[in-house]
Formats: sequence, C-alpha cells, structure tokens
Amino acid sequence: MKKTETASASKLKIIPLGGLEQIGLNITAFEYEDSIVVVDCGLAFPEDDMLGIDLCIPDVTYLKENISRVKGFVITHGHEDHIGALPYILKEVNAPIYATKLTIGLIDHKLEEHGLLKNVKRKVIKHGQSINLGQFRIEFIKTNHSIADASALAIYSPAGIVVHTGDFKVDYTPVFGDAIDLQRFGEIGKKGVLALMCDSTNAERPGFTNSEKTIGKVFDTLFSEHTRNRIIIATFASNVDRVQQIINSSHKYGRKVVVEGRSMINVIETAQELGYIKVPEHTLIDISQLKNYPDEKTVIITTGSQGESMAALSRMAQDIHRKIRIKPNDTIIFSSNPIPGNEKAVSRVINELEDKGAEVIFQDVHVSGHACREEIKLIYSLVKPRYAIPVHGEPRHRHAQAEIASELGIPKSNIIMFHSGDVLEIDHESAQIKGHVQTGSIYVDGLGVGDVGNVVLRDRQKLAEDGIVIIVMTFEKGTGQVLAGPDIISRGFVYVRESDILLEDSTEVLEDTLDNLFERGVRDWSKIKNTLRDNLSDYLWKKTKRRPMILPVIMEV
Repeated sequence: MKKTETASASKLKIIPLGGLEQIGLNITAFEYEDSIVVVDCGLAFPEDDMLGIDLCIPDVTYLKENISRVKGFVITHGHEDHIGALPYILKEVNAPIYATKLTIGLIDHKLEEHGLLKNVKRKVIKHGQSINLGQFRIEFIKTNHSIADASALAIYSPAGIVVHTGDFKVDYTPVFGDAIDLQRFGEIGKKGVLALMCDSTNAERPGFTNSEKTIGKVFDTLFSEHTRNRIIIATFASNVDRVQQIINSSHKYGRKVVVEGRSMINVIETAQELGYIKVPEHTLIDISQLKNYPDEKTVIITTGSQGESMAALSRMAQDIHRKIRIKPNDTIIFSSNPIPGNEKAVSRVINELEDKGAEVIFQDVHVSGHACREEIKLIYSLVKPRYAIPVHGEPRHRHAQAEIASELGIPKSNIIMFHSGDVLEIDHESAQIKGHVQTGSIYVDGLGVGDVGNVVLRDRQKLAEDGIVIIVMTFEKGTGQVLAGPDIISRGFVYVRESDILLEDSTEVLEDTLDNLFERGVRDWSKIKNTLRDNLSDYLWKKTKRRPMILPVIMEV
C-alpha cells in the first residue's frame, strides 16, 4: 500500500504493525497526508515452538515503502517490548527518536551495541513538552509504570486528538518522581478527544493496582525475618524502582548488594548515571567480592524471574553459574509474576531451587505496572473519547477493555477492535477499517535477521520430533553403477545399537527400490532421490509410526 489517496486525505490513519495479538511487538504508525509518526518499536520473545529463535521483531515493510514520509519514532517507555526492535528496524528505517531521559539512555545503550549511535538522531523530551513532526504535534504526558519516565502521548492531528496511554498505572505514591498527571488528561479531555488507545493488560482484573511503594514494606518485613540467610531476589531488569527498594532495605539491614545478569547490570548502570536510582555509598559490590562477606550480610539482585534458560537465576538453579552456587541457607524471592506462557519455566526453576534446599518465596512480592479496571475507567472518564481503541494485550485483554468502554456509555459502534496490519481511517464523522498492510514477525536467530522463516522452523520442529535419516550412495560416472551404499546414517531417530534389524531391513528396502528403478531405466538423480525417500518413509512409518526427515545424498566418482 503506497501513498495516501486524495479521497481520504482529510482522515487520520492508524496502522498497528504489531502488538495486538500478543504481549510484545508493540509498534503503531499514525499517518496524516504526507506525515507518518511511529509510536514504539518493540520486540517479542519466542514461543516454545520457535526452536533456536532468539527474538521476534515486527515486519516494517510498510514503513520501508513509505520511508520518505516517516518523521520519527516516538517512544512511550524503555521496556524491551517497546524499544527492543529499534536497533534492527533503524538499519532499514532510519528516523529520529524522541523519548524521555531514561528511555533514551536505555536506547543509546542498545544502539551502541549495534554500532548505530553515530547514525541515529535522538532527542530527549520532558513531560509536558510537545514536538512537531510534519502534520502532527505530540505531547508527552507523565504516567506511572514499572519503569521510570513512562509517558502517555497526546497526538494532535488535523483530524483530531488521539490519546495513547502507553503502558501505565495510576500510582499516587511512586518510588521515584511524580504521580501520573491526571490533571493533564482531564484538560485534554475538555478539548475533545477523537480516540483513546488504552493499555489493556490488566483489563480483566477488578479494582486498582497497588502502589509500587507497598513492596518496600514487604521487603523490609522479609529482611527482618531472614537475618541469618543470604537473600537472592529475582526481578525484571528494567524495574528500576523495585531495585531501588531492594537497595533501600539492604542498606537498612546492613547488607551489601551484588547485581547479576547482563541486562540488569546495563539498566542499573544507565539509571545510576542518569540519577534515577540512588545507591548509598559502599552498598554495591562486585560479584568477585562476595566471598569477603558472610552470607547473611549479602543480597544478590538477579535476572531470571521468568525462568529464562540462559538468565542468571536459571544458571544458578542448574549449578552452571560460574560465580554463585545455591546453598541450603539461601532465601530466594521471586519479585515478579510469570508472564502468561512462562508459568512452566518459572515452576521448573522454583523446583530446582527447592531441591537444593533453598527457601523460595513468590507470594505478595510483586505489584503490576499496568492499570486494573478502575484505573482504566478513571482515564476514560477524564479523556471522554469519541472512539475507544483497546490496545496492548492479547485479544481477551482487549475485549475486557471493550466491555469497560461499553459500561461507561461509549456506543458499541465506536469501540474499535482491529488487528495488526489493519488500516483504520478515522475522523469525527466515522472510523472504518479501509485496507490492510503487510505485518508479521521476523525471526532473529544469532546474527541472522529474517533468514529463518516458517519453512525452516517447520524443519526444526520435524527434526526435534522425529530426527533425521541420511541415505548415502556412490555412483560410477558414465555407467551409473552403484559403487557403494546405500548406507543409512541416523540422528535423533532410533538408537542404532538396538535397532540393527530395522536399519538392515531399511537398507534392503532401498536396494530393492534401486533395482526396480534401474530395471525401468530410470537414471535421473532427482527421480531416484524422491523415490528412495518416499519408499523409505512409508516403510519407517509402517514399522515405527514416525516420519523422520530423510535426506538422500548421491555422489558420483
């Protein structure tokens, strides 16, 4: 889909390029005539069946096709599902980035790793400030979330104002900085808001989300109850306020703190440099200094609260961490809830830690960074949008928010449930989905971006489930006579030593097939390969009810 048609020039287009079918991959394009502004640019972590995939990034073909009109990326906050894809996408769509101080700090760290720092323009925006990007004016509004410096956006276009909440909660007593600027939401609401795009993550949960500050008291209680234990706390790397509270409690109870896990170290360093975290002198120590202090005088803050196999806590649980071993005297606190889909991985790590004799605590040591139903109602009541567009979350979360909007009197026809790739054309008269653009996930595997597609994943799945059988043969050049083979090599299919008869019979099937082909005068290699593959596949299915991948290899000498 190329440049906007004149007929719909006066309408605003909202095009989600990801983030509406899952948690993660958040990226939305706002388009008015010759201007496109992109809000967020996040990644998603792979599903269980995406074997070997490190992460997923959004397909931005639409932005590449319209690159001359892309005015910039506007980022709501510094979580991976909102900034993680930037280093990959900027290589193809290089546009300026606008965000608050901590968010830019975290983005800079990523760009530096990818060698992009000099090529990309970045600008720090303060809450309350506005920027002009083509036909748009974008105002940053202070919100609260599980990372400091989160923003909602008021997107002013000639077609009307769209308020995008970003990820938010209403926290009247935040650990760092000010409470959410509810007054500004109300003032913008009075101007007349065309549409509200609101975070749906906790839309199924009743009531209000607790303040982050309540967790400080929980830590104090746990520290006072475990004065003779080493304490290990797993939390999200990006939850700077949580880390601040752990450091406060550690200092209060005379403990030294070690930060472990690459992403955790990066975020804490950036937050310290920019003044978003205050660490009392001599509280933080290097991991190599742990041995100089008794266990009951130390706290380890680590990544791995989601059971990720390569994160520091998982490596400790499996005894493969180079510096830290779990001891029976350890108290391990999970200061997070499992993200939907991670429950099994988290449970596995907890069991491994319990097996080593450690005490694991995972109740009441976390508050969410997302708004529950009453906070969502509050934002709707202040903003008073004409249209409700639930975003950020799985379909069930967004449908739960649609119910809230309906309860608050927004007509069903004004509640927009759309999908990634849909082009929503909207103004005060109407909001309609007009067309679709290319979207989807691009897989990153090691250094390869997009070189692993669904076909490769299907092959990996097949190899993982049924293994591989390789048929090796040597033909004489010219005569086409078989000089060696057919030999069978298998991996991940059957245990060779105990399956002699099966493999001997399989070789016989191949020999019979070859005789038959030669009798019929077939000399075409691809025909020989296909027939050998099909016949062996049928035979192995009959005998084992498995279909391994079969690769015939023919050499000519």
